[in-house]
Amino acid sequence: MDLLTGVLFLAGLVALILGAEALVRGASRLAAAIGISPLVIGLTVVAYGTSAPELAVCVQAAFSGQPDIVLGNVVGSNILNVLFVLGIAALITPLAVSPQLIRLDVPLMIGASILMLILVMDGTVSRLDGVLLLLINIVYVVWTIYQSRKDIPQVQDQYTEKYGTAQSRSASGSVINIFLIVIGLAMLLAGSRWLVNGAVAAAKALGVSELLIGLTIIATGTSLPEVATSIVASVRGQRDIAVGNVIGSNVFNITSVLGLTSIFAPHGIAVSPAARHFDIPVMIAVAVACLPIFFTGHRIARWEGVLFFGYYVAYMLYLILNATGHDELEKFSAVMMEFVIPLTSVTILLLVIRTVRAKHRGGEVEKM
Repeated sequence: MDLLTGVLFLAGLVALILGAEALVRGASRLAAAIGISPLVIGLTVVAYGTSAPELAVCVQAAFSGQPDIVLGNVVGSNILNVLFVLGIAALITPLAVSPQLIRLDVPLMIGASILMLILVMDGTVSRLDGVLLLLINIVYVVWTIYQSRKDIPQVQDQYTEKYGTAQSRSASGSVINIFLIVIGLAMLLAGSRWLVNGAVAAAKALGVSELLIGLTIIATGTSLPEVATSIVASVRGQRDIAVGNVIGSNVFNITSVLGLTSIFAPHGIAVSPAARHFDIPVMIAVAVACLPIFFTGHRIARWEGVLFFGYYVAYMLYLILNATGHDELEKFSAVMMEFVIPLTSVTILLLVIRTVRAKHRGGEVEKM
């Protein structure tokens, strides 16, 4: 990879981050003016804004004929969002989890992940598959916003302190926010092209597969907005936005990013055996792992953040060892499969059982 390609690659990352920031800032303030709750802001406006880099990169990669980058970006971003983003955010402060997330949004994320695996079993994500995914996303967004409109008075009070109602409702404020959205989209489009071109050049120069580049470099780069948003939200006490951003982004990545990309792609998106047999199942396992952890106490504790972060490091290490054909890969895999994962599963199961018993005892006390 020559110097110019490297510079363009870094410039693409910077443009993606700045563009997503402008897009999220403008869209969030406009949404606040119409009374959307913090959780729904995180699940929709913020999540979709921070996932815009994934969409821009995937569409560009599809037109450039790099399907492995598309799949690697979607799958890698979803794994990173849960394990790394939530892990880091929970380390900063324990994250309260809304009951809505447990009832609807996390199960939807799990269902979308499983549906993705079903759709790719034939080796491709066709245009018809893309239409189905996009329709699911539209229904989800419409329903979520419809439900949130019932809470407009309370939401306006919550946002008065954060955004300022005078600014968000004024004509000048709306113009500024729309301008931020337009600028953000333009930067995302430019950044995506530079990033994809640089990543493809890097893959060829290093002899690394495009799938691995998508799962690591591009997935990390396009997920930086989610990382920054959730960390800032966690620090500021906006925990609904911190968690909703991750769950909403994952749903958006599958239903909209993959859906739209497969619609725009001339022949759909080809899916490699490696993605079907390993990476997508890992993404499903990560999504399923959220449910019991979220269920125990309706919060993500710091130790659970450590667990998420540790698993992300292990996943990255596995990808690197596998790509380089390292002699320690077999030992590492054995330790993870025979010790670490079973121990974690038993720990989570015990926590769930303890939580269910505590709730059951609490219900009996109330009846007495």
